[in-house]
Amino acid sequence: MNALFRLDSRAATMMAIAASLTLVGCARDNELDLSSGVGITATRSLCPAVGVPVYTGDVTLFDPADSRDARAIDVVASITNVRTTCNDVEARVYVGATFDVRATRRDAGPARDVQLPYYATILQGGTAVVAKDNNAVTIHFAEGQTRGNGTGTGGAYVDRSVLELPADIRERITRRRRAGDQDAAVDPLSETDIRAAVTRATYELLIGFQLTQDQLQYNVTR
Repeated sequence: MNALFRLDSRAATMMAIAASLTLVGCARDNELDLSSGVGITATRSLCPAVGVPVYTGDVTLFDPADSRDARAIDVVASITNVRTTCNDVEARVYVGATFDVRATRRDAGPARDVQLPYYATILQGGTAVVAKDNNAVTIHFAEGQTRGNGTGTGGAYVDRSVLELPADIRERITRRRRAGDQDAAVDPLSETDIRAAVTRATYELLIGFQLTQDQLQYNVTR
């Protein structure tokens, strides 16, 4: 089942510290050319980026649950093959993701289904969680098989108004700079107010397993 969020323009008041920029050759439709005019080009798309945060793309289940012995590993699963879609031509921009979960169990016993909880989160500016939905993916192990698969989905609607930069900020970023100009070699994003505006308008869809503290600690330290 899709996890759907609707974010209104009030979310734009939250502050963050980093902007996500993709280095490309030229700007396409609905992308903002962030080039400095002196040989470096970057573009910013209206479509939120999609990713799996570090340490949350894998989960290990133990039996017994409180053991951390390698011989007690029951099921190991990983998120893989993340596919994304984005519709950035409407008033509300939709970003979605579908992903596969590959799992292995210790014992090739009878048929078994395992529920693995996961989350889909909208993050603003790299730090501020503005919406989150919890769901679960079902992994099916056929009788006598140690490998199983499942599929999960997540998605969000984000108001276009919070993704678009103010006109004055866009003008300052895209203004052509000629060699010899005082600010020709100055990166527009080095200016505090421009960087803050880009940060406020930067959203990401993050997907990962909903881990317990012990499971997260295991992933960090294994």
